[in-house]
Amino acid sequence: MQRTATDEGRSLPTQALPILATGLRVVRDGRVLVDDVDLKITSRDRTTAIIGPNGAGKSLLMRILAGLMVPDAGAVTWAGAPPNRARAQHVGVVFQRPVLLRRSALANVEYVLKIAGVPAHDRPSRAAVALDEAGLTGVAMSPARLLSGGEQQRLSLARALALSPDVLMLDEPTANVDPASTAAIERRIGKARDEGTCVVLVTQDLGQARRLASDVVFMHEGRIRERTAAEQFFAQPTTREAAMFLKGEIVL
Repeated sequence: MQRTATDEGRSLPTQALPILATGLRVVRDGRVLVDDVDLKITSRDRTTAIIGPNGAGKSLLMRILAGLMVPDAGAVTWAGAPPNRARAQHVGVVFQRPVLLRRSALANVEYVLKIAGVPAHDRPSRAAVALDEAGLTGVAMSPARLLSGGEQQRLSLARALALSPDVLMLDEPTANVDPASTAAIERRIGKARDEGTCVVLVTQDLGQARRLASDVVFMHEGRIRERTAAEQFFAQPTTREAAMFLKGEIVL
C-alpha cells in the first residue's frame, strides 16, 4: 500500500520525525569536525541535500542524525525522544560502500525484515517487491557479494526501503557506481520521496543535488553556513563559500 504524506489533511504518525539536532559538536585529536550545529528535519515528502567541500563534516552529521554516532556535545532527538534501537527500523541508512551479508540478494532483504519482526510468511513477498522496485529481480538468487558495484548499492537501497522507513539517509550513494546504476538509484530515491519518505542525502555531486533536492544544507569547516530551498540556493547562494563551491573553486 502506497504511503502518502497526509491522511484527510492530517499528518500521519511517525516514529522518527521530526529529527532535531541541537548544539552538535565533534572533536577529534584537538580538531573540531562538527561545530555547534543545529538542524531540524520535519517533512516527509522532501529531500534535504547536505553538501559542501571534503572535510566539511557532512558524513559525520548524517551519522549523528541517524543515531549511529554520539556527539561530544549536543543532542539528537527523533520525534521528541533520543534515538534508540527499538525505533531504528524507521530510519533507513545507505552508506557509500555497501555492507552486505554472505547470502543471496533476496536473503539479504529477508534478513532485515526478520530483524524488524516481520512475520516469516510475509518476508519473501516483501523482499521480492523491494528487489523489483530496485530493478534487481533478475539477480535475486545471486550471491550479494558477487554483484556488480552498482547492483550492490541498489541492493543496499532496496534493503533500507523494504521496511518503509520514515526517513531515508544516504551518504554518497552513487559515488562509486556506473551511470546506469546512478540513474536507477536516483529514480528509486525520488519514488520513495514521492510516496512520503523523508530523504536526507549527503552528496558531492552537484548535478545530483540539483536533480533531487528540495532543500540544501551547505556545510563548511564543520558548520552549517546556509539552509535554504534548493532552487534559491543554486540560483543565488548567500555566502561567499557557497558561491565558490558552486563555481568549482577551492573553498578555504
